[in-house]
Amino acid sequence: MNIQYLKLFVRVAAMRNISQAGKELGLSAAVASAHLNKLEESVGVRLLNRTTRKVSLTEEGEAFLPHAEDVLESVAAAEASVGSARTMPSGVLRIAAPASFGRMHLVPALADFMAEYPNLRVDLRLSDTMVDLVEGGFDIAIRNAKLLDSSLIARKLASDRRIVCAAPSYLEKFGVPESPRDLEQHRCLHLSGLDTWEFADGAGSVRIKTSGALRADNGEVVRDACVAGLGIAQSSAWCVYEQLANGELVELLTDYPSLSDTSIWAVYPSSRLLALKVKAFVDFLAGFYGEPPYWDALSNKNAGRL
Repeated sequence: MNIQYLKLFVRVAAMRNISQAGKELGLSAAVASAHLNKLEESVGVRLLNRTTRKVSLTEEGEAFLPHAEDVLESVAAAEASVGSARTMPSGVLRIAAPASFGRMHLVPALADFMAEYPNLRVDLRLSDTMVDLVEGGFDIAIRNAKLLDSSLIARKLASDRRIVCAAPSYLEKFGVPESPRDLEQHRCLHLSGLDTWEFADGAGSVRIKTSGALRADNGEVVRDACVAGLGIAQSSAWCVYEQLANGELVELLTDYPSLSDTSIWAVYPSSRLLALKVKAFVDFLAGFYGEPPYWDALSNKNAGRL
């Protein structure tokens, strides 16, 4: 059975697009389609349902897919056992990431990563919309929200500490909140969907429904509004660490930790065919960010706390 046909089939199964899968493997759409026909002839069943708009697996194709992945994994393991250079990560690594985090902390990491793996090309898509990895043909996604899809493999890359902060100009004008309840009397800035803030208060937790004049769907916009003195914000440390370090923002309510803390995750489909380049990327990012991540170390250093 032709290994290249199997590789093509597995990529088509992941991307649901023959042209894109073929392009990734250096094949035209016509050649890719012909190879798939030959694969189906060799196994004696139809593996794919193909129309002009959509590609899906047949029942036989669904059953065949894990075995095809097993074969390809075995081939990769055999090559690795004799030190084949072909086991170095190569090809295209398709990544989806949140817009703000991607610009601030993913793009800066890519220079060193791509220098270490020169045979890899990166296709990076930044969006705050949660993407479907399989349908979108992505190899990996970076997420900083609760994980809901149990079919994905997830690895923690770094902590995502949430803090409350404000500009000195705002605090001089409106005063400093001493407890979470005081926030009810202040102007607060909201990331869309996150206007209820929850804190640990020693005796349990307290939930505050905050209000304010500005709401945005982008964390950098909320941060910049906070720096401008428009109100108090709850933000991820990775988004405001530079402003805390240089005094443009001040961390508040340090005795009341946020209960909205989460983590930065790398998530990817369970297909073992993609493990080599995905593993290299995940390992690199975890080392690049560190634990605690560099943004926590920098935000704590010289941060103007009250």
